[in-house]
Amino acid sequence: MNLTANFTLAEMTKSETALRHDMDNTPGEQEISALKLLCEKVLQPVRDHYGKGVKVNSGFRHPEVNAKVGGSKTSDHCRGQAADIEIPGVANAELAEWIRDNLEFRQLILEFYTPGIPDSGWVHVSYVAEDNKKQVLTATKKDGKTVYLQGLVA
Repeated sequence: MNLTANFTLAEMTKSETALRHDMDNTPGEQEISALKLLCEKVLQPVRDHYGKGVKVNSGFRHPEVNAKVGGSKTSDHCRGQAADIEIPGVANAELAEWIRDNLEFRQLILEFYTPGIPDSGWVHVSYVAEDNKKQVLTATKKDGKTVYLQGLVA
């Protein structure tokens, strides 16, 4: 099922964790609608701007799958409202900056990026039509724990 010209439901729900542990990662109608909106408002515009394929590392996660990967209990992934993405050949910091400057979103997180290593980490972005507060964060590790810094720190 195509959600937009370049994004399918299958790629937005693929989960290595779910496959490895024989877990169901099937979204309901509400989650599918949210994934479609995320693709229309964020992922497809990113694809159109860069003219390159967008690698979706994680899209929808069933709450059990989300727990297995150590995700937040309130994760937008569980509602089909978030994706972790990269574009081969584009620095993740640059991708995050472009989204920040050009699109509406609920939350944008540059996760575990190492300055000087363009393809390190990934970009988390969520879209919720009624709550696009444009929160921008950078996730990093400090003393073995994830720490969130305000803004893009690259």
